[in-house]
Amino acid sequence: METYSFLREFADSWMLLFLFLFFAGIVFWVFRPGSKATYAETANIPFQHEDKPYIDEEAQK
Repeated sequence: METYSFLREFADSWMLLFLFLFFAGIVFWVFRPGSKATYAETANIPFQHEDKPYIDEEAQK
């Protein structure tokens, strides 16, 4: 069997299945129960210093 034909057949069958399962696993990981707190904290990072700008004391030295 020619190398191109083998790789094409592999990509059309097993690699497609692997990538679909990988995608489904990532989606499950993101929407798993108990991860809401982690993502809520990360989503609020831009609003941590909403009342005043963040001052980096080491950068001012």
